[in-house]
Amino acid sequence: MEILFIVRLCCNCTYALLYKPIDRVTRSTLVLHDLLKHTPADHPDYPLLQDALRISQNFLSSINEDIDPRRTAVTTPKGETRQLVKDGFLVELSEGSRKLRHVFLFTDVLLCAKLKKAAVGKHQQYDCKWYVPLADLVFPSPEESEHCPQVHVIPDHELEDMKMKISTIKSEMQKEKANKGQSRAIERLKKKMFENEFWLLLNSPAIPFRIHNRNGKSYLFLLSSDYERSEWREAIQRLQKKDLQAFVLSSVELQVLTGSCFKLRTVHNIPVTSNKDDDESPGLYGFLHVIVHSAKGFKQSANLYCTLEVDSFGYFVSKAKTRVFRDTTEPQWNEEFEIELEGSQSLRILCYEKCYDKTKLNKDNNEIVDKIMGKGQIQLDPQAVQTKNWHMDVIEMNGIKVEFSMKFTSRDMSLKRTPSKKQTGVFGVKISVVTKRERSKVPYIVRQCIEEVEKRGIEEVGIYRISGVATDIQALKAVFDANNKDILVMLSDMDINAIAGTLKLYFRELPEPLLTDRLYPAFMEGIALSDPAAKENCMMHLLRSLPDPNLITFLFLLEHLKRVAEKEPINKMSLHNLATVFGPTLLRPSEGESKAHLTLASDIWSHDVMAQVQVLLYYLQHPPISFTELKRNTLYFSTDV
Repeated sequence: MEILFIVRLCCNCTYALLYKPIDRVTRSTLVLHDLLKHTPADHPDYPLLQDALRISQNFLSSINEDIDPRRTAVTTPKGETRQLVKDGFLVELSEGSRKLRHVFLFTDVLLCAKLKKAAVGKHQQYDCKWYVPLADLVFPSPEESEHCPQVHVIPDHELEDMKMKISTIKSEMQKEKANKGQSRAIERLKKKMFENEFWLLLNSPAIPFRIHNRNGKSYLFLLSSDYERSEWREAIQRLQKKDLQAFVLSSVELQVLTGSCFKLRTVHNIPVTSNKDDDESPGLYGFLHVIVHSAKGFKQSANLYCTLEVDSFGYFVSKAKTRVFRDTTEPQWNEEFEIELEGSQSLRILCYEKCYDKTKLNKDNNEIVDKIMGKGQIQLDPQAVQTKNWHMDVIEMNGIKVEFSMKFTSRDMSLKRTPSKKQTGVFGVKISVVTKRERSKVPYIVRQCIEEVEKRGIEEVGIYRISGVATDIQALKAVFDANNKDILVMLSDMDINAIAGTLKLYFRELPEPLLTDRLYPAFMEGIALSDPAAKENCMMHLLRSLPDPNLITFLFLLEHLKRVAEKEPINKMSLHNLATVFGPTLLRPSEGESKAHLTLASDIWSHDVMAQVQVLLYYLQHPPISFTELKRNTLYFSTDV
């Protein structure tokens, strides 16, 4: 009895010493989160609460990382203990087609499985597709990758079309819920959305991750981000540092291991938004402004740069890249980027060492393989980022600290066009005023930016899609506004993505869109016509109805974008990609109309935005359009719309 009392006392002491402090921090974190939610952003305590919350979250994250996952252990028939270290859904390229697999990394084996369809009343089980003991697992070098099958990449326009379909279904679901529609109709929409999201999840990844078994068999996964590829590679390599032995699992052992996967898994649902609960955050829609300031903690000098990734439609996408800071241990980038968010919840920062060794060329994507020095991720808390002020933060990664700031602009705020108060510049000034002042048909800024892009940026991967450095764009804006004599010298020295960004900014800041507020409803109606002849007549008639400076500038831009798309095999920018970038900039509803359309956050990819992209795509896919021919045909058509 006395021994039992002592044991209980020891257990209680252990509980009090180990669990209670952690529990207290957890509860404090929740309290801090609620306090932040109800504290005005301009209150003097707001930044202090933000810092306290960040410190608490970082502490809890470090505790979770250090906990040995004993609950994920399984005992083999031989009495050995095998632990699950990591699991997740990956796309495997198998026999020429993409398959969604659930991959399980144990302490000594990598197992690739598929969830079986369970009969009614039966427990779900996994079917093992293959396994590789970690002692036999190697990552093929770029030279060896040469002999592997080429990855078929789905055209970007198909992916963008699917995103738009998903967003339209989301809008329909929200309307049904708001109108208290039938649950059957909502379930039908949910099923349709899941099917579309599943297709997107399956077809969007394009970054190859190859696994090779020393016995000769190779496997290929396709991932959406370098961050994810690095996580899997590092987790496997950490385990391979231990003294591992090669083995072959018997059918009984394999059955036991595969049977344990359902119970041990940590990732339960396919990462699509239709699997989320209704009360979960839908993420942020709008624009995230990020300044990557600096980094420290490098042990030796290197050529360093960072990339930024955000999640979108269940997977991560690389959105921006800093310039390379050469031969340093403390890079000072101080570069600002504007990143479009589509239901995003996380921001990832990856720090790379640039490799200039041509012998290390990656055969998969014809790009040099750069070494990841560190990587980190933060949650985009709507309460924290939706302020007018910059929020400074630090991400710690492998002993490296990257300092950055961010702020968020909602979609409706980004639609506001503020005319320039002084009419001497070019930004925010009517296009007719600028062309009249310059005595030109196309504004000088449009001609010069396009000329520079065609001279040295037409083969740049992601031209017009990759964000330019915001500070460079603002510098170019100031020079063009002041009509500085050094414009040409500055353009020739400037990063090409900044020049492309300046051109986009010019069109975005026009007092009204290039295709005008007045004609917007007619463009929306015209693109929706199903009869090809009627659509052709309507769309050409609408171009004739534009003011001459707008029309000439639009046709000039149109021909340039077609020339960019001709280099698609090199720059990866198709006509559809370019329409997606420029469509919502050249053609937007007036502020009055936009307020009616933007009541829901997910309307960023609403039917209107789809139509804006389709309008520009229609003209991009059209045979060359001549200003003279259009105007000659004006005699046969009324100019009233």
